[in-house]
Amino acid sequence: MANIGRVWAETVPRRPADRPRTSWGVGGTARLPPPEPAIRDRVMWLEILLASVLGFVIYWFISRDREEILPFEDGWWGPGVKTITREDESIRPFKVETSDEEINDLHQRIDKFRLTPPLEDSRFHYGFNSNYLKKILSYWRNEFDWRKQVEFLNKYPHFKTKIEGLDIHFIHVKPPQLPSGRTPKTLLMVHGWPGSFYEFYKIIPLLTDPKSHGLSDEHIFEVICPSIPGYGFSEASYKKGFNTVACARIFYKLMLRLGFQKFYIQGGDWGSLICTNMAQLVPRHVKGLHLNMAFVARNLSNLTLLLGKRFAGFLGFTERDVELLFPWKDKVFYNIMRESGYLHIQATKPDTVGCALNDSPVGLAAYILEKFSTWTNSEFRDLEDGGLERKFSLNDLLTNIMLYWTTKTIVPSQRFYKENLGQGMNQKHERMKVFVPTGFAAFPCEILHVPEKWLKSKFPKLISYSYMAAGGHFAAFEEPKLLAQDIRKFVTLVEQQ
Repeated sequence: MANIGRVWAETVPRRPADRPRTSWGVGGTARLPPPEPAIRDRVMWLEILLASVLGFVIYWFISRDREEILPFEDGWWGPGVKTITREDESIRPFKVETSDEEINDLHQRIDKFRLTPPLEDSRFHYGFNSNYLKKILSYWRNEFDWRKQVEFLNKYPHFKTKIEGLDIHFIHVKPPQLPSGRTPKTLLMVHGWPGSFYEFYKIIPLLTDPKSHGLSDEHIFEVICPSIPGYGFSEASYKKGFNTVACARIFYKLMLRLGFQKFYIQGGDWGSLICTNMAQLVPRHVKGLHLNMAFVARNLSNLTLLLGKRFAGFLGFTERDVELLFPWKDKVFYNIMRESGYLHIQATKPDTVGCALNDSPVGLAAYILEKFSTWTNSEFRDLEDGGLERKFSLNDLLTNIMLYWTTKTIVPSQRFYKENLGQGMNQKHERMKVFVPTGFAAFPCEILHVPEKWLKSKFPKLISYSYMAAGGHFAAFEEPKLLAQDIRKFVTLVEQQ
């Protein structure tokens, strides 16, 4: 490519050797001297530069949609050095349990907690309002029945199995009834922070037993919901470096261990990135990828927001995109600034704040429930109660808190941020595209709206994009029916291909 300019020059017809080169100016013609060596060198380097740029452009157009697969490595995240040659692959039933000692300790800690009065008219602008926190603590201490919630947690079958040195917890729910001749579609659903597998308890029956809930039984699913290592009942890594790619590999091994060679995957928050990584690792095993959140931060098209909504049509934004993105200072810039303080702490010094949260159930509840307020709807920060009970019951919220408290997993769950974000934003999977059929549910109150145009740069096989009628960050927890319907819509499109 570097000699393109020279080759072109040699193909241009030349003057006869005896014909002088002339310059038409005052005084007639004059023979021009041959170019200086310095000028010839400059021309040559200019030719090389132009050829190089042309070569880069051609390479970019050829390779930009080239399918890549994330390298499938192996790992050992258990304690010490791996000494076993073959890991125990047995799948063991597991049951959630509690005790009088656990409950009494919780009550004693709640009784001794010291509250700081909120500023007047501060609502949720300074974080969790302690006046409303008093109501939650009273309910938690005097009305919340953890034993009853443990029974409810055990309504679905729980299991554990060792993978790469860690005990991995998951629930596996099969259809209670299956029409003759039908086989269920396999769906892996992955949670995020500060959620848990419990987020999926309301959507599972809509997927496994749709007819009993007034839905079409065109698609009946068998659902697997694992806990991310370091969350809830899944053992935390003993070593540094456990990121979403390692988690995706472990969950893929889990699916193989359960006997599934091809399956659908779905996720939001960390779950969306874990599922995306799985599609990058083993695309031939992923029938379809459905997300309700996506990470496309490296996309330069994000900068188009700075041009303003007057250029929205030119930039490929729909009217709904404009409503959800503009004014960008309020809906993008300030919203991200307000909601990202926790991320910086957890991506740098997770163990420090973790000491306080692991020791105080009330501090843990305030820290986590604040996210269930503003991430469900950013406007809830204007309410005295944070709008928490508009979308959730206190039983559901406190059950999720208890999954962190009783397992002592708030610290390892926060370390997941440092392992993924504390190593810099230039990891291979961030640069790679995803070449499996993809569906996306855009919930209107998500922290950051992602237009279809942005998604297609990362997911070229995006076949379904839906503007959801309601809901925010915790989609399966907030709007299980809407999410279930969109998953069905996406699967229908995949099956028709």
